[in-house]
Amino acid sequence: MPTTDLLARRYQRLRRRLGRPASNSVVAWAGLAAVICGLFAGALASRAAWETSRPQPDRAEAGAILTEVFPGHDLGDIDTPPALFVVYGHPLRLSNLKTVLLGDGGEYQESATGAVAFGAPPAPAEQIVTVARQRLTEAGWRMYDPEVSSYTGCTDKLCATPVPITDTTLTARRGDTILNASISTQTAADATYLVVELHRAPPPAVVPAGVLGALLGAVAGWLVFGWASRRTEGRRVSGAVSVLFGVTMVLWWLPVLLSAPYLLQHHLGEPHPAWHPLWEWLGQPTASLLLLVGTLCALLALGLAATPRRDRSLVTLGS
Repeated sequence: MPTTDLLARRYQRLRRRLGRPASNSVVAWAGLAAVICGLFAGALASRAAWETSRPQPDRAEAGAILTEVFPGHDLGDIDTPPALFVVYGHPLRLSNLKTVLLGDGGEYQESATGAVAFGAPPAPAEQIVTVARQRLTEAGWRMYDPEVSSYTGCTDKLCATPVPITDTTLTARRGDTILNASISTQTAADATYLVVELHRAPPPAVVPAGVLGALLGAVAGWLVFGWASRRTEGRRVSGAVSVLFGVTMVLWWLPVLLSAPYLLQHHLGEPHPAWHPLWEWLGQPTASLLLLVGTLCALLALGLAATPRRDRSLVTLGS
């Protein structure tokens, strides 16, 4: 009982500090606002920390790795990305920002240096996989369990003779470099039998920056919510502010509730040398349109809360 009474007094104190001593839900709403603000701030901070990463492997570095792991394969020209993160292969600029914010945010992702080999493989796919794994291990790469998938391909346009095709995906990491290679059993002259991508793992600064940003964002969210709650208690704008705040929470939290379980299942279902960035766990920028509308609602709510209070004594004298 004493513990229960202590918790009840502390809860009542929180409600008073939030300006709603009679509300039974204000603390929960403040908590939701603080957590989501913390998550967004942490995502922004972690993205800023990504700028401490080394650039993606250049042609010289990638060429050395490909020669070491896949000798005897003609991987053609090595494709190097123009930036660490890209949208449809291009750096994020004002010219394509609209693409990210209004529907195609899922195309904003880390880039990679890549190379492909066409035609019939010079050796059976199983042998290519075995040699690549052996060479990666000898070169100090940490190997992850390979993934094998099968499907039915065609030898001609009419698909008169379907053939089974198996793809094996190798994943390895050495230092801050991650290698993904897909080896196929296909033998068509115009198809690829080997695809290799190299990209950087998150730099060490990402985690501490994300944690610090999340803590500061959560505190700021709690304080701003408390200020707006106290400003609107007993005022005519209270109802409008509450509705706008409710819409904001739905629009901000919905992508998180949809994306986080999916990404967790994705991580558990296949090898990941590095976790997906925090903003992807929040459904961003895929659902950036919802984020923008929610932010607009939040700004309107804060604007209403900031409007001057009417002095009731002056109103009474005037009447």
